Amino acid sequence: MSNVWTGIGLRLAATALFAVMSLFVRMASLEAPVGQIMFWRSSVAILPIILYLMWRKEFPRALRTKRPWGHLKRSTFGGVSMFLSFVSLAYLPLALATALGFLAPLVVIPIAIVFLRENPGWLVTGATLGGFAGVFLILWPTISTPGLDHDTMIGIGAGIAFALTTAFAKTQIKALTTTEPSGTIAFYFAVVCSIGGLLTIPFGWAPVSMGNLVWLIGAGLTGGLAHIAMTEALARAPVSTLSAFEYTAMIWAIALDLLVFGVLPAPVSLIGGVIIVLAAALVGFNDQIIAFAKRHTTKPAIRTEHTGTPAE
Repeated sequence: MSNVWTGIGLRLAATALFAVMSLFVRMASLEAPVGQIMFWRSSVAILPIILYLMWRKEFPRALRTKRPWGHLKRSTFGGVSMFLSFVSLAYLPLALATALGFLAPLVVIPIAIVFLRENPGWLVTGATLGGFAGVFLILWPTISTPGLDHDTMIGIGAGIAFALTTAFAKTQIKALTTTEPSGTIAFYFAVVCSIGGLLTIPFGWAPVSMGNLVWLIGAGLTGGLAHIAMTEALARAPVSTLSAFEYTAMIWAIALDLLVFGVLPAPVSLIGGVIIVLAAALVGFNDQIIAFAKRHTTKPAIRTEHTGTPAE
């Protein structure tokens, strides 16, 4: 049981670290373009990942792989997802960008219904519709006022695209984990994303000021440490136990928006964000909810003792 509690603590720590990483990315975006931030976030993260592998006595053995193309495919999806996430963070408050990220498990549902002929059930279908209604509420302050806020629309578009690419990236991770250690996946992801960030140099990088260097390095270190904490959490507790604590990211995002920037989302946008999080939680815990409902709605069989006479 102590291992489970340790796993929960590590998952909470990972969520907090990812939230701080998002803050660093947003601060860095005030001066640096997204491709430059992506390079720093990924390249700096390689150091804690290597130290982690050395601590586990898996370095350099963990760098050997029989599935280089699998890593390239996963890292490409993940790199595009990271880029879109950083665009969303550059244009939106942390809380709204975080809420849109929770659309990832929801966007898969319509694809499964249309192309795979799957029947996800009324609960998942209702949660999916609710999630997209939440996006509409987030958009409402923008679309209901004269003059379209171009930056906000870019951020929302990038956030929705981030959720879609994240869904595909997770399927690639799932396929890799059957044969590849998580540390190996993390290392090659950081390497490929670093290269992807470097490829944006021709589009223009900003001079790195001393202040912005802190945000860039901070994003890399917190991102790498968050991944390590999440990996260690998964080694100590079941995924089903840890999933619920992923949604504490909204609390961190709202708190950081308030403390650092002194802003909160518009009330209707905040409601939309909460709806998205609740919808994602319903999809994530669909099986447990159905099992619980069945246990508590099944009527117990009437037991009668045989006494040789008809039961009254």
